[in-house]
Amino acid sequence: MSQGIRGGLLSRHRDFRLLWCGETAGKFGASVTGVAMPLVAVSTLHASTFEVGLLSAATWAPWMIIGLPVGAWVDRLGRRPIMLAAAAASLLLFASVPVAAWFGWLSIGLLLAVALLTGTAAVFFQTAYSAYLPSILEPDDQPEGNAKLHGSASAAQIAGLGSGGLIAQLAGAVNGMLANAATFLISLLCLAGIRHREPRITRTEHRPDSLVSEVLEGLRLVAVDPWFRTFTLFGAASNLALMGYQSIQVAFLVRSVGLTPGTVGALIAATSAGGVAGAFAARRVAHRIGTARATLLFELGLPMLGLLIPLTVGGAGILLFMTGGFSVSAGVVAGNILKASFQQRYCPPDLLGRLTASTAFLSYGTIPIGALLGGALGTALDLRTAMAITTAGVPLAALILLFSPIRRSRDLPTSRRPTSNSKLPLDSDGESALPRH
Repeated sequence: MSQGIRGGLLSRHRDFRLLWCGETAGKFGASVTGVAMPLVAVSTLHASTFEVGLLSAATWAPWMIIGLPVGAWVDRLGRRPIMLAAAAASLLLFASVPVAAWFGWLSIGLLLAVALLTGTAAVFFQTAYSAYLPSILEPDDQPEGNAKLHGSASAAQIAGLGSGGLIAQLAGAVNGMLANAATFLISLLCLAGIRHREPRITRTEHRPDSLVSEVLEGLRLVAVDPWFRTFTLFGAASNLALMGYQSIQVAFLVRSVGLTPGTVGALIAATSAGGVAGAFAARRVAHRIGTARATLLFELGLPMLGLLIPLTVGGAGILLFMTGGFSVSAGVVAGNILKASFQQRYCPPDLLGRLTASTAFLSYGTIPIGALLGGALGTALDLRTAMAITTAGVPLAALILLFSPIRRSRDLPTSRRPTSNSKLPLDSDGESALPRH
């Protein structure tokens, strides 16, 4: 039985409620750090624009380095213990930044090391989390669960970004890192309280034992399936552009527009409200016009307004940044909700970890490149021109979706049809036999 939009899972599902609380706390802390760490680099260490871009690149580089084997490890091991270990590591690493500042050891090199190591922990956590969620929710509850998680993450991002700027202005940017460390403690406690235990993973005769073979199986799934392939290529192109402008937006707002750190945090928080709106609208719009059509609307239509961002000036001109950023955030979050629900139903559960890692390796792999590109463009040209180039790439990336099977469909599929190279077992109707939870 379907549940109401505002009721349902949070009131009746204890384990999901704990997962939701822990994830929301983590997103709040990460958002504080998203403002605090660049501000530490810009205002405390006087880093160059390229160094700020390098900081963002270091956070995402682990996806390119270890993303693929992590997917295979997650499918071999319990997902919850991996999440617990990753949260504990992040807690210690983020706490080390203010400690280093107190002793006079803070440097760009240390910030880069923390960004790289916490990024590594995030690879393990996010891959395990994406594969873990379907194990505690029934298929019919997964769209609601995804909407609630993405919606609360966007709300936490708003609060975190605003708090990050306020903390930076009142108590110093370095102190903002303490907020993130505290939220990972909350995340640890929530994960530890979950009662659900995953079934013991057993090998089946068609499943290879070697790590390399399992990694290749995940990549092959992405390569042969047109739906996975489309979303992965789009994710790679979109993330390149998104990170290109997000990696330099703090420097742009401080140096080109002339805003204070507190105002920067509040402004970026205001744009993140689009994520809440996108989470609220995703299921409703998809129900009305279809999941495939809604994907095009959110990923191509709304991001067109992102072209207003580089036109931002002081005073009332900051409304241009708010409008553009709000629209991009709404489109990204709504699109992510639709994609997550699609993948959880469409992909065989025993391949979900490898699918997550394979798509993340390819799509997240462009994020550090985008961060470096944004920093390089901002250095070689100027920040406003760099913002214009990178924001234009956001709607352009969505053309990949327009020229794909999505354009010809009303809804995204819910079961996987075999390809000529597929080795997945088939049911009597010729479709992949997908185990249900």
